[in-house]
Amino acid sequence: QVQLVESGGDLVQPGDSLKLSCAATGFTSISAISWFRQAPGKEREGVSCITSRTGSTIYADSVKGRFTISRDNAQNKVYLQMDSLEPEDTGLYYCAVARQIACTLEYREYAYWGQGTQVTVSS
Repeated sequence: QVQLVESGGDLVQPGDSLKLSCAATGFTSISAISWFRQAPGKEREGVSCITSRTGSTIYADSVKGRFTISRDNAQNKVYLQMDSLEPEDTGLYYCAVARQIACTLEYREYAYWGQGTQVTVSS
């Protein structure tokens, strides 16, 4: 059974940094893994994705240059380093395992989801 557990969310001020972690168990590590987020009243948004074999990454335009995704296949963990946080980054952050090897930020392509970790950016 696939399980994803996110951690690292917190209440921070604008300009601060946070590092989110996602621990994955119960699946082979060849699938792409992504971070998504959802703010109250808004649709779920793909933030960043990383492939397994090559470590190729993609980012939403809104986080390019500020967020960095990384992956430790040996430990089945994925990380999201978030720098220069803005109030617009507030939301529940989920990690998800794709049904495919290639990266996509289309949430319909994801088979497994964690419960999420809350990130709040506020002064």
